[in-house]
Amino acid sequence: MSPRHALRRPPRWHWLLLVLILPVVTASLLFEGWATHEVDGARTKRACTSPIPESADNGDPVLRATAGGAETAGMPARTAALTFDGGPDPRWTPRLLDLLREHDAQATFFVYGRKSARYPSLVRRIRDEGHEIGSYTYTGGDLGTASPVRSRLELSLTQTALAGSAGINTRLLRLPHTTTTDTLCGAEWKAARQATAQGYLLVAATERSRKPSQGVVRQYSHTDLGYREARQLLRNRNVERFTTITGGLGRTSLATAASPTARMQGEGLIWTQAIGHTFSPAMVWGLGIAGGLGMLRLVLLALLARVHVRRLSRYRPGAPWLREVTEPVTVLVPAHNEEAGIAATVHSLLASTHPRLQIIVIDDGSTDGTADIARRIRDPRVTVVRQPNTGKSGALNTGLGYARCDIVVMIDADTVFEPDALRRLVQPLAHPAIGAVSGNTKVGNRRRLLGRWQHLEYVLGFNLDRRMFEVLECMPTVPGAIGAFRRDALMGIGGVSDDTLAEDTDLTMALWRAGWRVVYEETAIAWTEVPSTLGQLWRQRYRWCYGTLQSMWKHRHAVVELGSAGRFGRRGLAYLALFQVVLPLTAPVVDVFALYGVCFGDSAQAVGVWLGFLAVQLVTAGYALRLDHEKLRALWALPLQLFVYRQLLYLVVIQSVVTALLGTRLKWHRMRRSGTANQYLLEEPVPYHPSSLPSKRPEEVGS
Repeated sequence: MSPRHALRRPPRWHWLLLVLILPVVTASLLFEGWATHEVDGARTKRACTSPIPESADNGDPVLRATAGGAETAGMPARTAALTFDGGPDPRWTPRLLDLLREHDAQATFFVYGRKSARYPSLVRRIRDEGHEIGSYTYTGGDLGTASPVRSRLELSLTQTALAGSAGINTRLLRLPHTTTTDTLCGAEWKAARQATAQGYLLVAATERSRKPSQGVVRQYSHTDLGYREARQLLRNRNVERFTTITGGLGRTSLATAASPTARMQGEGLIWTQAIGHTFSPAMVWGLGIAGGLGMLRLVLLALLARVHVRRLSRYRPGAPWLREVTEPVTVLVPAHNEEAGIAATVHSLLASTHPRLQIIVIDDGSTDGTADIARRIRDPRVTVVRQPNTGKSGALNTGLGYARCDIVVMIDADTVFEPDALRRLVQPLAHPAIGAVSGNTKVGNRRRLLGRWQHLEYVLGFNLDRRMFEVLECMPTVPGAIGAFRRDALMGIGGVSDDTLAEDTDLTMALWRAGWRVVYEETAIAWTEVPSTLGQLWRQRYRWCYGTLQSMWKHRHAVVELGSAGRFGRRGLAYLALFQVVLPLTAPVVDVFALYGVCFGDSAQAVGVWLGFLAVQLVTAGYALRLDHEKLRALWALPLQLFVYRQLLYLVVIQSVVTALLGTRLKWHRMRRSGTANQYLLEEPVPYHPSSLPSKRPEEVGS
């Protein structure tokens, strides 16, 4: 293990932060949904099943509901109380206030708590100009049909909003969806009694047939119609006094100063609502953009994969079949505690149809029988080098020192090659501009669900991505499991760097910046063993993702460079930043919002969008499987992949980004091998012939 990566534990406090953020996001969405009646809704009024008590049915609009009936009151003669429901409204409330000031009149405004929190300056103007403020509940929910929880919150949150916006509390209340007192029937009367028990004075409206000169309480809306009707009443010469509800009753105002604690709570509610009001539309846009980008990516992958297939059938710059490459090849096999698979790996290489071969197994400080197993393979083409543990990059650089061939293939010690994989892998190097070739890695242990998920990811993600990257000339990674390189290209960039944990990505990016091209050879197939537990998968992907972030940062200046380096930087790095960093970071919040849409929003629409996206994924995955000559029956696992596997990979990205931002260095995470890829060893080793061995074979090194 390289000292530069060894040494600090990955941070853990950010998981607490994530655990706190997601509930806050969920609570914000639920509150916004509650305020819009998507959650625990009470939009409509029930039909009346019983009339109001006779004591309340006398036409007086102001009342207190009691157990035995009601206490009622009305306006004196030639007195009119103008009331406006549902504000404050940024357009109509200022016009209504100007109209009242023009006629030197006072009025009562029954306001929504939600709108009061959104437009606190209008509430303060109503208060400062001497008008009275009453409650119209927080959202305008019908208290007769609302649940007990909603009923309490509708009233209490309105008080909190008024405390924060105007520094007052009020005991005037008008029930939404009611007009005259006879509309307080059925379930509304029960709600009226409950409100009275909390100290509220209920205000309805007088019947329209009652003349203003007889004393009236008129009910208007914050609309053009309400404005015109109020102006008409204000011009009525039979009314001597336009006043508030309590002013008309000859009693002191029911609006009182809120306590400092209530004001602080109100200000908190205003900020919370402002954040929620901004967050919800932002999430709608964010979800749409993320979904659109995901869909665009899938479509581009399929289209560019088709372009890649068509290019292979005709001449193009960098085409694999310019001439047959038969030069000798050095294969480097770095190994650390790989006794389960090293024999199968070496035997698969010895079974290669490529004519001349040098295999160097670099035992990097193994504590098991890796080196002994490799030594027991009695073939002059195999060299075993033992060294103290220095990490994979150190082992590869050691192997480069022993390489005698101009073409170098680097593989993992758990990889099993198909017989013609090596020959096919090196053919693109016939073109002098190509410095590296990526092979096609397939999952060996795919029988269980986790293995099938990774199999689909390798085919749909990695291999289809590589086809696109070759077309766009921005391949970011030649995988450590199977990759071919020009030796002079490797020497030109100083060998394999240990600056990052993703040495294969770092190496590939360095080759682009040195002016070399990197291509993909899909017919060069190697089988690898993938993690068989979620813990192993987490550690592997954590290292990959963290190393990729390190490599992106190290080679960030490629974005402004010219030539092939600039193309790689502006295309490859931008793609990685968007689809492997930014979108995964937002994914947990997007998932919460999507789940909210299914549970409380338009469920049919949300499920339809999800099914549409899944259908595109299935079609793209089917095409990718077909290109890789794989069976389509693996597609059954794809829908399940969206519910566990996807979330795990997103959390890996979050952990990696936090680790990178804090500058923490990670130790090398090694996966315990079981040799499950050995079953793909198809051929016996090709018997040794002197012409199969490059000249000047060095002596074996090690104890």
